[in-house]
Amino acid sequence: MEQDWILKPNGNQEYVDKLSEELTIEKPIANMLVQRGITTFEQAKSFFRPSLDDLHDPFLMKDMDKAIARLENAIINNEKILIYGDYDVDGTTSVALVYSYLKEIYRNIDYYIPDRYSEGYGISFKGIDYAEENKQTLVIALDCGIKANDKIVYANNKNIDFIICDHHNPGEKIPDAVAVLDPKRLDCDYPFDGLSGCGVGFKFLQAFSQKKGTTDNLWKYLDLVAVSIASDIVPITGENRTLAHFGLKQLNNSPRIGLKSILDFTGLLHKDISIADCVFKIGPRINAAGRIESGNSAVKLLTAQDEMYAFNMSSKINNFNETRQNLDRIITREALEMIESNENLKSRKSNVLYKKDWHKGVIGIVASRIIESYFKPTIILTESNGKATGSARSVNDFNLYDAIDECSDLLESFGGHMHAAGLTLKIENIQKFSEKFEAVVSRKISEDQLIPKVNIDSELNFSDITPKFYRIIKQFAPFGPGNMSPVYKTDNIADAGFTKIVGKDEEHLKLDLIDKTNSRIQGIGFNMAGYFKNFKQKNNIDICYSIDENEFLGKKTLQLRIKGIKINSK
Repeated sequence: MEQDWILKPNGNQEYVDKLSEELTIEKPIANMLVQRGITTFEQAKSFFRPSLDDLHDPFLMKDMDKAIARLENAIINNEKILIYGDYDVDGTTSVALVYSYLKEIYRNIDYYIPDRYSEGYGISFKGIDYAEENKQTLVIALDCGIKANDKIVYANNKNIDFIICDHHNPGEKIPDAVAVLDPKRLDCDYPFDGLSGCGVGFKFLQAFSQKKGTTDNLWKYLDLVAVSIASDIVPITGENRTLAHFGLKQLNNSPRIGLKSILDFTGLLHKDISIADCVFKIGPRINAAGRIESGNSAVKLLTAQDEMYAFNMSSKINNFNETRQNLDRIITREALEMIESNENLKSRKSNVLYKKDWHKGVIGIVASRIIESYFKPTIILTESNGKATGSARSVNDFNLYDAIDECSDLLESFGGHMHAAGLTLKIENIQKFSEKFEAVVSRKISEDQLIPKVNIDSELNFSDITPKFYRIIKQFAPFGPGNMSPVYKTDNIADAGFTKIVGKDEEHLKLDLIDKTNSRIQGIGFNMAGYFKNFKQKNNIDICYSIDENEFLGKKTLQLRIKGIKINSK
């Protein structure tokens, strides 16, 4: 697929020179700091050495005082409390966090995860009925609820109070709950609005801890917060960077029993666990429980106190993940065949694909997979409870949520944000919706947004890539949106003689490269075997890449992880 490589402009040279001297680092590294808005020694110190003192006062969040007062009142009066959360990673880590923390000090507490298939996303009438049946008079809803106005009215009529802890965009009217914690509320002055759902839950507990007079017992839960931040793809800047930094420390040094068991299954135990590991190895397994069976399994694992029980739950969830992977492959293949066999679908600016028996639990993943081949806003729909339900994914800062909103007259419900959304509609409206969505996207999207972009931090010669250079770049972590792992560009490179095709299906390139300074380095290009002949024909080639370590027989060497290849015709 064609790529648009965008070289970031260099930072202010005065700041670059100053930071380079004060921090005794190479200018390309100082430049990358300035590109990230870090221009002083103090800012660099805070960036490289985050502190828990950097966390904001949780009582700056709208309704926090009301939320804490209601929780304290429930504990004093020995009310039954229900912790309610969604079935994905953010929801299940949120529930595990708040339930585990409160369970240590209060016994009259339970949790509830809605069923993806019978209840759907968010607060459900069935969940409220469960609270009524069990005489639970306070529900703490996590990672959901900001648009559940009708559900909160239903609960209020049953004398069930809700504290909502959410991070999604609110609607026009805030639900009439006892307290609604959401930094995205327009009337909320909290300094950082990029928290995950679990992050909002953490701020709720931080406020409760501060009111009690000690936060000492709080920090051990940051491993859950780090997994949620990574898996929910929220920006790893500001407060999230601090939470992720210390959460990864917890995950590496003293993870809770359930997460430790997952690490064991994934081969990550005793390795240096990163945000990418949370995204690609830990998160999918936690998610698989809610996709294939029930999110309850994930919470049971994340709150486990017994190692053997955790092992058995991890084994079960690992099997769910293998099932999820198989379904993902089958449905992705079928969806791609739909597009490839239909010239009308190929020519569209959007993808809206429906098949009644596609598995609801993996359609969001499939939407992302389709974008890898056809780079356009994509919605994958299946049938559930007599209606079409779907997951949507966007491209290049195209506002997917607004586009779906323009089609809301054809929808039963929808929710989400700029980059991802979920929706439900009548099956008979699928064709009309597909046509209207295509019209909206065609009107709003630019040709530029339909080309994948690779943002490049800096141009390098291979001679710049030294162990010291890599050691400092590693300290830019944790990486994620807003602070992505640096990407570099080197022009006019060539095969040094030993580039070859590798992989079980011969789909990857193992690269042996030399640049114009005659410096040499190894690299790996996943799914890039098609470029092999270009290297062997001695073409001048431009590459963009990140840098990582390859470990073989106990020896670590630096290698390039290729992001893109362009044949230079100059």
